[in-house]
Amino acid sequence: MTSRRIPTWRRLAWAAWRPPSDPQFYGELDIDASALLAYLDQVRAVSGVHVTITHLVGRAVAHGLSQVPELRTRVAFGREHERESNDVFFITSLEGGKELSGVKITDVTHKSAVDVAVELTRRHAAIVSGADPEFGRSKALLGWLPIWLLRPVMRCGAWLTTALDLDLTVLGMPRQAFGGAMVTSVGMWGVRRAFSPLAAYYRMPVLVLVGAVEQRAVVVDGQVVARPVLGITATFDHRYVDGSQAVRFAAAAREYCADPRAFEPG
Repeated sequence: MTSRRIPTWRRLAWAAWRPPSDPQFYGELDIDASALLAYLDQVRAVSGVHVTITHLVGRAVAHGLSQVPELRTRVAFGREHERESNDVFFITSLEGGKELSGVKITDVTHKSAVDVAVELTRRHAAIVSGADPEFGRSKALLGWLPIWLLRPVMRCGAWLTTALDLDLTVLGMPRQAFGGAMVTSVGMWGVRRAFSPLAAYYRMPVLVLVGAVEQRAVVVDGQVVARPVLGITATFDHRYVDGSQAVRFAAAAREYCADPRAFEPG
């Protein structure tokens, strides 16, 4: 693992704001989803696995992290430390959407879309059945603590497991629990576009929301035609990311979405 001194502008950002109540900025992309939908049809037919748009966007996010190494960092004691792999946290719903949980998929860059879908389905099923040890311990801890104590415990836990890089799974706090980015879908509820804040204990640079795919009128080669369009929004923590890095991240995500087959691991 490597570490480097944090640039002056980012040191000022860390000094100026508390994490991350203020230093957030937002972005949005409208992506022609034709290639994504065609790839989904193909990979589902070949594998029999229900791969979704959210799985593919998670792979696109991991590709963005690989192309913008400044985002692939964690901060501790005034220095940036490169993360070992591109891990993506997928938010999942329980009890028909009444409760939210999530699963961190490690090293998403080097896993196929099918691998991501299978692992996420398996881990989600374990959480629903109560067989997932990490979630069980975390839920027990959070359910036992009074609300006034939750905030300092969650912040302290995030600092220990991300800044200090400790593995406290036995206490329900796994090492770098949220990975390097977070992905969640609002499209499953028919929502076209939504934004969400970053919580202080995430300690990650970006949260991505996947909207619904809709047929829209777009201009192609000077002609107005109907195309399936996917709306994606992102929330960035300005202490990690500036505008130019966010633009490069978006370009890498768009590159993946234009031809997801090209980025499957060999």
